[in-house]
Amino acid sequence: MEKQVVDGLREVFQSGRSRPLQYRKQQHRALHRLITERQADIEQALKQDLNRNTYNTSLFELISIENDIKLVESNMADWAAPRPVKKNLNSALDDVYIKPEPLGADNWNLELPLGHDPAAPSNAAVLKPSELSEHSARLMKELLPLYLDKEMYQVVTGGVLETQELLRQRFDHIFYTGSSTVGKLVMEAAARHLTPVTLELGGKSPCYVDKNCDIAVACRRITWGKFANCGQTCIAPDYILCEPSIQDRIVEEIQKTLLEFYQKDPKSSPDYCRIINTRHFDRVLALMNKCTIALGGESDRSQCYIAPTVLKDVLPHFKIMQEEIFGPLLPIVTVNGLSEAIHFINAREKPLALYVFSSDKTVIKRMLTETSSGGVTVNDVLMHYTVDTLPFGGVGNSGMGRYHGRHTFDQLSHHLRCLRQCSPLEFSVFPEYLEPAASGELVFWLACSTLTLLLGVLLPQLSNC
Repeated sequence: MEKQVVDGLREVFQSGRSRPLQYRKQQHRALHRLITERQADIEQALKQDLNRNTYNTSLFELISIENDIKLVESNMADWAAPRPVKKNLNSALDDVYIKPEPLGADNWNLELPLGHDPAAPSNAAVLKPSELSEHSARLMKELLPLYLDKEMYQVVTGGVLETQELLRQRFDHIFYTGSSTVGKLVMEAAARHLTPVTLELGGKSPCYVDKNCDIAVACRRITWGKFANCGQTCIAPDYILCEPSIQDRIVEEIQKTLLEFYQKDPKSSPDYCRIINTRHFDRVLALMNKCTIALGGESDRSQCYIAPTVLKDVLPHFKIMQEEIFGPLLPIVTVNGLSEAIHFINAREKPLALYVFSSDKTVIKRMLTETSSGGVTVNDVLMHYTVDTLPFGGVGNSGMGRYHGRHTFDQLSHHLRCLRQCSPLEFSVFPEYLEPAASGELVFWLACSTLTLLLGVLLPQLSNC
């Protein structure tokens, strides 16, 4: 079944249907109609999957998709245009440029992925939503064929078996977001066909809180970034690093913020989500083993509810520090100053995101220059993700490749290298036994090329005089 889907997409793609810019814009407008006309259905599906309210659905999903669509519509013609490059002496009289062209058949696994993929209307795509978000996956399979070209974009639902069968097929690009463990399997499968991959894999994103910062503001922002979507975002702060002297103050300020955000009982708050299913509920709850609970800790398996929880005096060898949490648990690890914090971060896999709170420029500079991560936000969390001119992605164990805005378009395009010979003269590389006529022709060509290069340098300067 999966092979038929991929073969069918490839056949339609090779017909050239998606190459005209007008076609691509039509698909983006259709996607915009989908999220506008079926907004209530999308909100209901995410409510069923995560207990997410309408405000957070708009904030985390729909607004960003709408902005992406507008950005692409405004700029796709420029992005897809040939890009002249600097010439050398041999190509001074030629046309030399890079021409972005669609790759072919893509495989995506994001929820509503076309909104994050400006190149999707250029490439045929198989969309494989996570089986964990069953209501969202079902809705995507139902709605996309009603709005988008169903011969170019198809949704495949299912679990492990369907995913494995998909990965046996030959794609021209695979985009995967999820755990590093599954990311390795995706990359292994892609290697059989030499298929390029974009992997966004998360990991443990550290948050260093320096004693020289506004701790109240820092904790308010960390609390929002950590517990939004019940901690189930790939760039949520995974743990806090701080000196022992400010640990209790951090706990106190987070407690104040939690009371403000979710009142006395987060379980009854309309703004607090749930863990996606019982399997992940059990996994997250087990991470608290041996930890000292400073705040929260309550849970209800029947509702997949885990309260916003802060754990203090966490040691590096605890289970919670061995894997990405992806849930509402916030461990605090104490370190003796900046140097130890940097060493702690560098001793582990490179994270998808790094957060630094400090009013000391030296602290910020050292953290930026002495660590490596997919992206950094200083004195806030998550916000670098919202800037569409910044490429988003990981490094090392947290992933590879990049996307957002034009970066997605470039990531999912083949950059065709083009040289068009424009001179009637023979400018090939000649052997040592050149005929005199050929030698003279080469000298003439070199003289013309040199003159052309000189004029290219001098004319702009003369025009400014």
